[in-house]
Parts: sequence; C-alpha cells; structure tokens
Amino acid sequence: MLSIFKKEVSTFFNSLIGYIVIAVFLLLTSLVVWIYPDTNIMDYGFAEMDVFFNYCPYILIFLVSAITMRMFSEEEKSGTLELLLTKPVKLIDIILGKYFAALWIIVLAIAPTLVYYFSIYYLGNPKGNIDSASVVGSYFGLILLAAAFAAIGIFTSSITKNQVIAFISAAILCYFAFDGFAQLASLFSGSFGYFLSYFSLDFHFDALGKGLLDSRNLIYLLSFSFVFIFMTYNSLNRKRQ
Repeated sequence: MLSIFKKEVSTFFNSLIGYIVIAVFLLLTSLVVWIYPDTNIMDYGFAEMDVFFNYCPYILIFLVSAITMRMFSEEEKSGTLELLLTKPVKLIDIILGKYFAALWIIVLAIAPTLVYYFSIYYLGNPKGNIDSASVVGSYFGLILLAAAFAAIGIFTSSITKNQVIAFISAAILCYFAFDGFAQLASLFSGSFGYFLSYFSLDFHFDALGKGLLDSRNLIYLLSFSFVFIFMTYNSLNRKRQ
C-alpha cells in the first residue's frame, strides 16, 4: 500500500496540472474570503470563517474530482491496470494506496487556507476574537467531507477508462451526496423531510462546524467513505476475474 501511495503522490506532483489544480482551488477560496463583494470578510465585519466553510465544499467537489479522475481510469486506458491487478499485491492495498494518496493531496491543498484563520485571528478586534472551536470542528469536518468525496472519485475512476467521464460522474455524485438530499428534503415537511436531510453530507458537516464532535456525524461520514471504497473493490474485483 505504501508503495502505491508514494507513486500516486509523486506522479501528481511531477505533473504541472497537479500544481495548477491546487493553485485554482486556493485562488477561488481566496477570492471568496477576501475579494468578492458579497462574501469577503473585510466588508462582512465579523471575525469568523463561515463564508469559507459555506463555499469551500462546492469548490472541493471539483478539486477532488480532478485529483481522483485519473487514479484507475488512466491505468485502464494505458493497459497497466491489468498488470497492476495481477501483481502479488492485495486489491484492497492498491485501492487504499490510491485513496489515501488522493486524500493526502487534498489535505495539502487545504492546509494553506489556515492562513485565513490566523489572519482573521490577528485582524480581529480584540485580537483573537474568533470562535476557534468552531473553526477546528469545521476543518475536521472538511477533511472527513474530503474523504467522502475522494471515495466517490476513486469509485467513478474505477468504472470507466475515460477521465472526463470519471470527473463529471464524481462531481455529480459528490454534489448530490452533499446537497442533493437536502434539496429533496426541502420539498417535504416533518419527520420525512428530516429523515432525507440526515442522508446529506452537508447535514453532518454543518453539525461538526458547530464545534460539537458528535459520534453519529463521525460514524456516518466514515461509513459513507467505506461504502464507496467497498464498491470500488467490487468493481475492480470483477475486472480482475
């Protein structure tokens, strides 16, 4: 698994496209937080990062889809997937190696955004006038959300040799998993509406953003990732047979 992990990370950062993808992610989040007139913190006047955490998941969808789209589809297109699957390496090790590589790259892309927190911390009046517990919870939720998106991206990459199709499929599924259930829930009232919204990743991400690490939210997000990793395993296992 470790060798697969190192290979994927190295391949990503040996490509100019890898740096461009991360640069675009940071540029878009910076524009949202500091520049756009309807969202920038300086005009908003409050020392908080709600704007960043409200918009970041949607930007993250495209970042994760771009990172994961080539993980298996490129291997299959080039003909190296069959060779990889016949090596004396467990299939789950191959999947997890690629999965954790994608997640590590995403974490590296998110890490520079901590500058936003420290900037707001020192710009606050008085200094430090920001709900740090909420920020920590939101960042933790963002990593778990990225893990769920990465699991979706790995799965879509395993079912097609076309990277564009893998990208589009991952983006659509990530959006539906994050916000689709919530939109459906808004059409209903009462307990059924709440039941539908509970399946939305946004529901659990928002709960973590309040600074409360509820085990139910953690279990749901981790289970969501596990389901798509399991689906990836089944998809590749059928190709190996």
